[in-house]
Amino acid sequence: MTKNAGNQTQARTQGQELDGGSPSPIAHLKPLLVDIALPLGAYYLLKDACGTTTFAALAWSSVIPAVRTVWSLVKERRTNGLAGLILVVNVVSLLLSAVAGDPRLMLAKDGAVSSTVGIGILVSVLLGRPMMTAGMKPFLVKGDAAKEAAWQRLVSGRAAGSADFLRKERTFSVVWGVALLTECVARVVGAYTIPVDTMVWLGGVMMAAVMVVTFMVSGAFAAGPMERMLAQETEAGELAAAGTTATPATAAASTAPVAPVAARTPAEVPAVA
Repeated sequence: MTKNAGNQTQARTQGQELDGGSPSPIAHLKPLLVDIALPLGAYYLLKDACGTTTFAALAWSSVIPAVRTVWSLVKERRTNGLAGLILVVNVVSLLLSAVAGDPRLMLAKDGAVSSTVGIGILVSVLLGRPMMTAGMKPFLVKGDAAKEAAWQRLVSGRAAGSADFLRKERTFSVVWGVALLTECVARVVGAYTIPVDTMVWLGGVMMAAVMVVTFMVSGAFAAGPMERMLAQETEAGELAAAGTTATPATAAASTAPVAPVAARTPAEVPAVA
């Protein structure tokens, strides 16, 4: 039992090495922390704690996503979707910060941020790199090495359920993109049809409601099925690793030479009375 368990562990480790290993949970969350949390934190720190103007806070908080976007293009020869999206959102917010006077326009402009994010997510789906995957993956993989290896097989097309898995991955981002665009439309319509005093608090309620509904819908139609497929592929990978480990021993046993049975000589045959 101990030897067999050790062999299975060794096989799993070898499989992880072939699949490139498994990043730590912090590595999974790094894109969210650096590209989203850090710029947002910098904005509120500069605006609320340091007392800078909204324009200055937006400008300074745009430095990090701007650097990340340029670095990805120049050094890594690829586009950093999350950093680029936050940069675009900050630029749009900078442009809209000059809007003043009309209270209904002030309420409607908040929808521009939602629409910018929604459009960015949908464009990422069309480009084959669904942006919301970066936020979903850490909660499905949970830092588990076997799940990380299974995820890589599924997204690379090496698993039997890859096509369905990738379709669900796209669905997850599409649901969020459409939801944010819908929230933008509802906010703009409300800004010009509902009394201003009502819309001031209703805007936050609308956003919260959209978030709750979107979490439920994306979970039911995308994240939930993906989690089940990931679990199945993880189990299949572990079984395959165990089978690969057991095969040499089984083969050796089946091909081992069998000692010939010596034939009895007539003298060894007992006499019959």
